[in-house]
Amino acid sequence: MPIGILGYRDGAPIAWCSIAPRDTYRHLGGLDDFETTERVWALACFFVKREYRGHGISKKLLLAAVDHAARNGATIVEAYPVDPDSPSYRFMGFVETFSEAGFQKVGQAGQRRHVMRFPIPR
Repeated sequence: MPIGILGYRDGAPIAWCSIAPRDTYRHLGGLDDFETTERVWALACFFVKREYRGHGISKKLLLAAVDHAARNGATIVEAYPVDPDSPSYRFMGFVETFSEAGFQKVGQAGQRRHVMRFPIPR
């Protein structure tokens, strides 16, 4: 299974989002609930070509990633965004984008990254 989805404009790739079952990745600093019966997928990073940034592409990718995870059996999507003034980890997305999409903060990963989750409706 691919680890991520691509975003296209006029047939050319312009964006990418990493989304896969959480156990596909090394430990990302999320909740240590590996004994859960939930199928947790992790959204670990975004890339949008510079000329398309600031046009809502990340939000569209986020929604598409949640849909992709749901269609592949996820019951929770977990992400690790930062605040807009963070000097690092900006590739993981921003808290506001995830909040607007219905994610809830459930913890902290290190000093900068928030742990946010979206439960997939069953």
